[in-house]
Amino acid sequence: MILLSLTFLGDLERVLAGLYPYRYLLTGLLALAAAGGAVAGFRAGIHVWLWRRRLASGVVAAPLLAVSIVAGDYLLSPLWERSYLEEASPFAEQRGPAPDAAARSGEEEAAPSPGTRLLRLTGEFMGADDFHFARGRAILSETSTGAYVLRLEDFSVRNGPDLYVYLSSGPAGRVDESLNLGRLKATDGAFNYEVPPGIDLRDIKSVLVWCRQFGVLFGSAPLMES
Repeated sequence: MILLSLTFLGDLERVLAGLYPYRYLLTGLLALAAAGGAVAGFRAGIHVWLWRRRLASGVVAAPLLAVSIVAGDYLLSPLWERSYLEEASPFAEQRGPAPDAAARSGEEEAAPSPGTRLLRLTGEFMGADDFHFARGRAILSETSTGAYVLRLEDFSVRNGPDLYVYLSSGPAGRVDESLNLGRLKATDGAFNYEVPPGIDLRDIKSVLVWCRQFGVLFGSAPLMES
């Protein structure tokens, strides 16, 4: 039953996202419909009927209002809540002093420490639709220690209730839990994810931001060698 309800909510979100470009027109129509319904109800004396049955009306309305507030806060508040995180890049090369500085000091120029293979796989984020926006850059590369790290830079995505970061073997396909890198750290900024050992990067085609609870794609970044 819970799984069916979550699937329904995910399908509903996708339908609403398809209507997002027409939000201003639909908001105006809904406002007119609500105003018309209120006027019609007032003329029909619905307010008098409710007042005469105010105890029963309150018993029904109070739980509905409480559930609506809790559900609305959980489902809608993430849409305008933002968070920011800036983590240092694990791909920055460590270099020795500049040649002219070494010459002035009379010291032999320090040899640069081993570099890293920067930007092995990179891609630009795009939103799944007009509502689920995403932008920024995904970098999947090897660090100097031989580990693989995914870094999101200049990143921003619409928030959601249960967002996770995935690697995907398809350009924007379904998620594989074995490629789940963890919960989205922030809606904006630059941050890193360690890639578990055993994942063959040759099979990775894209990075996804995915809502696990409702099964909805928020954004994806197709990866290419660079």
